Amino acid sequence: MPVDYHNHTSRCGHAGGETRDYVLRAIAAGLQEIAITDHLFLYDRLPASRDPRFAMREEELPGYVEEVQRIQEEFSGRIHVRLGIEADYFEGHEARLAEILSRYEWDVVLGSVHWVAGDWIDFTAERMEKGNPERLWQEYWRLLRKACASGFFDVMTHFDLPKKFGNRCPEELEELAEMAVASAAAADVAVECSTAGWRKPVGEQYPSAPVLTLLLHYGVPLTLSSDSHAPAEVAWGYDRLIPWLLEFGVDQVAGFKKRRRHRLAIAPEGAEERTRVEQPIL
Repeated sequence: MPVDYHNHTSRCGHAGGETRDYVLRAIAAGLQEIAITDHLFLYDRLPASRDPRFAMREEELPGYVEEVQRIQEEFSGRIHVRLGIEADYFEGHEARLAEILSRYEWDVVLGSVHWVAGDWIDFTAERMEKGNPERLWQEYWRLLRKACASGFFDVMTHFDLPKKFGNRCPEELEELAEMAVASAAAADVAVECSTAGWRKPVGEQYPSAPVLTLLLHYGVPLTLSSDSHAPAEVAWGYDRLIPWLLEFGVDQVAGFKKRRRHRLAIAPEGAEERTRVEQPIL
C-alpha cells in the first residue's frame, strides 16, 4: 500500500493519539509514505470565535510543524513522512490563507470545503435535513470549484462531503459535480479517494463511483487517504479501497514532496513488489 495522505493529530480537537503513533501504524500497515495533515486554524475569524473542536489554535501551528519535522528525521529510512496541512477554503479570505501557507515549506496542502452558507456542512445531520439540501449542494459545488481554481491546494479532500449523513447529491445537480471535476482538472489538482465515508452514516467512500468515473474521464490525479483521527485508522479500509480502484483501472496514485507530485504504483493483491516510479507527473 503506497500512501495515506490525510491524517490528523490531537491538536485539531476531534482526534486522539500521538503523532508518532500514526507513523508507527503506517509502518505496520506497509505504507511507503504518510502525510500528517492536521486542520489549519480557522483563519477566517477572530481567535475568540474559533471553535477548538474543529481545528488547532493559531499558536499551535509552529509547534505542529516542528514536531512533524522531528518525526521526519526520526523515521528517515523507514518511511517517508510528509509535512502537510488541511486548510479550509473560506471565500473572501484568500489573501490571509496565502500569507499563512507561505510561512512553511509544506510537502502537501489539502483543500477542503466545510463551511457552506454560514455553517458547517458536515457537523450534524440536521443541517441538510432542516435546510434546503438542493441549495446547500449547489453552494457546496460552487465553493469547491473556487477552491480548486484558487491555486492553494495540491489535493482536494472528501470531494462529495455533504453526503456524509446520507443526503446524496440530487441527480438534477450532477452537472454541477462535473463542473467541479472539470475545475480540478483545469487546475491540475489531485483528489483523494478516501475510506472515511465507510465510517460515516452514508456508508460510502469519497468520492462516489459516478464522481470517480468523472475524475478518471477528466484525467484528474488521485491519491489515497483514510482521514484518520486515531492511529488505528491509518490505512483503514485499504484492503477494500485498492481492489475497488483497480476495478476502475486505477493502477497508480499521486504522492507529494515539497509540493511536487510523483507517481506511486498500486500493486494488485498478492503481488510481490510495489514499484515506486520516481519521475514527476507533469
